[in-house]
Amino acid sequence: MLKKSWMLFKFEALKAELAAESRALGFQKLGVTDLDLAEDEPRFLSWLSAGFAADMTYLSRHQDKKLNPERLLPGTARVICVRMDYLPQSAANSLKTPGKAYIARYALGRDYHKLIRKRLQRLADWLTERVATHQYRVFCDSAPVLEKALARKAGLGWVGKHTLVLDRGAGSWFFLGEIYTDVPLPVDEPVSAHCGSCRACMDVCPTDAIVAPYQLDSRRCIAYLTIENKGPIPLEYRPLIGNRVFGCDDCQLVCPWNKYAQATQEGDFEVRQRLDCVALLELLSWGAEEFERYSRGSAIRRVGYFGWLRNVFVALGNEACSSDIVRALEDKALRERASESWPDWLVEHWLWAKRQQGA
Repeated sequence: MLKKSWMLFKFEALKAELAAESRALGFQKLGVTDLDLAEDEPRFLSWLSAGFAADMTYLSRHQDKKLNPERLLPGTARVICVRMDYLPQSAANSLKTPGKAYIARYALGRDYHKLIRKRLQRLADWLTERVATHQYRVFCDSAPVLEKALARKAGLGWVGKHTLVLDRGAGSWFFLGEIYTDVPLPVDEPVSAHCGSCRACMDVCPTDAIVAPYQLDSRRCIAYLTIENKGPIPLEYRPLIGNRVFGCDDCQLVCPWNKYAQATQEGDFEVRQRLDCVALLELLSWGAEEFERYSRGSAIRRVGYFGWLRNVFVALGNEACSSDIVRALEDKALRERASESWPDWLVEHWLWAKRQQGA
């Protein structure tokens, strides 16, 4: 009994030191959870069976490993979950600003994947120095990990009606990361949900993608349509996209809890390439080489050049009619020999933008 109490004290002290080290590495909160995802399994499987994952087939692969972390990394006993704030301190809000593009706040700075994985690796190395036999693996949106469910269980927040993790003191403008570990650290308790009767996120969604509280249909979501979607955007959604050329933040911008959100302290998450207030015609002027250069180290590279052009065409089609826009669209097609170099679906978006402009 004495040995058991001593071991519990030892791991509690280790966890406290781990949390302090995580803050020194730039994480704002750390929590620990066990591996039991029985409460989340039926919701996840129901979401998949409803077709809400659209064509993101990677979400349905390796379900067994998603729902059973120890099968992804044998020997795993705990999941260490962390969050890192990303809201840029001085980003302009260009949503619905004529002539300007809107880009999701998370993509205004440097791509978060490598930064967070490197910090998690340093945190795992720190733990290995104290537990020599430590077996672990770090993740940041990079493997079959049910990260929002794990974050909820670890006490980092609750999953809001918009399906993002919410913290009472920090809102939702943060990234998540995980360390699967065999160290039996004490677990944290989940926090209670505080969405109440609020449905602001549901009401503001331009495409009604939040089809019910806590249920997001990706097929309607602007973030999916402009990023993960690799083909044409359905006609009925194009006018609703407005000037959003990469992702959508509407549900976060309107969430009452985000009045408590803190600006990021990470310089890498500050605005690059003036992406918070860049003109749509400037983005149209980017060729493939410019896109590669300006998107280096940025999350916007994920959409690819043709996907980027598709989104810019839609945004320009939603602008007030302008001869300058028509001329720029025509010059773009001529300069890039559109009929030869663009896929048919991209040409169709170009034609749609011209028609919307009255040409």
